[in-house]
Amino acid sequence: MNRDLYIDFAKGLATLSIIFIHTAFWSGQFYIPAEVRVFSLVFDVALFYALSGITSGANIEKTLYRLLKLQITYMIFVTFLFFMDYFFKVFGLSFFSLEWLQHFYSTFGSKYATTSISATPQWQNLGNWYLHQYTNADTFPVVMGSFWYLKVYYILTVFGVLILRFFPKHINWFIGICVALTILFHIFPEYYPTGQVGYVAFYLAVFLVGNRMRGKKIPGKLIPVLYLLVAGSLLWMFWYYGGEIFYKINKNKFPPKIPYIIWTLFSLVTLFALYNRLKITKENFITYIGKNAIFFYFAQGISSSLVYFLVVPLQENMPWWVLMLLIYFINIILAFIISAGLKKVDTSGWNILEFLRRKTAS
Repeated sequence: MNRDLYIDFAKGLATLSIIFIHTAFWSGQFYIPAEVRVFSLVFDVALFYALSGITSGANIEKTLYRLLKLQITYMIFVTFLFFMDYFFKVFGLSFFSLEWLQHFYSTFGSKYATTSISATPQWQNLGNWYLHQYTNADTFPVVMGSFWYLKVYYILTVFGVLILRFFPKHINWFIGICVALTILFHIFPEYYPTGQVGYVAFYLAVFLVGNRMRGKKIPGKLIPVLYLLVAGSLLWMFWYYGGEIFYKINKNKFPPKIPYIIWTLFSLVTLFALYNRLKITKENFITYIGKNAIFFYFAQGISSSLVYFLVVPLQENMPWWVLMLLIYFINIILAFIISAGLKKVDTSGWNILEFLRRKTAS
């Protein structure tokens, strides 16, 4: 079966959008206008959950094996990150003192900045990362700020494959239940579950809708109707919440609430409208990113942290939009280079595990 390059292309574009979002909301939070930062959220992580639904099947063993491989790759990455963070703080002191790093992140406004930075290895952090408790990596704060997505992905993929395997004829019912729960949590916010559990209702619905779209194409006559519904939903949102809700979209993302959900509808409709309609016949730079999306996702956390050091000296010397485009371009280049390195780290990690397996088996 030939690989669907549209899926890789969509993943690649979604990854580039995530890099832009993290450029705008992290290093760009003090020089990029709020309006631009909000518009960056139009194409957000919901696309990844929809694409995961399109590519997922009902094979439990295959899905769990894929999740296990992802977990091992993730553990290899955070182990590498742990030591890189430590050596950066220790051997980078000739360039950046620990006090300077703390002053830099706290002053520049990183919401994940710690109250103190220590050059002593914090081994408990590595254990926490293995268990998906995302305590901050001092010199790379964007990394752990990105990983909430991964925990939710594990949860809804397990739920999703169980539904696909045991209730294949009742998927629409589960979509309805997820939508009903999302609305219920909005009407009665005191019942909204805390932690990542509260994210699952909406994103599981997106996952299941994606799976229902697998191999199908939205009729051309229906596409304008869908966009009209999206436009109507946006008009209702501004009428009901007022114009100030525009600046609160990101606050409604964690966990996803009605304004943010409405904000994502345009991207989801566009994804499904182009699915099985836009034909990508040749591999390109964007499909390459899509094929290696997990390594780019890891890499952009590092690159989005590193560009902080460029923004500070440059933000007074050029217009904000020029700086934004420059930093975004640099962020992409850094993510590309770092992702290539992370692939080699991952290969080395797997080789070490295989070596240990052979030694302990003999």
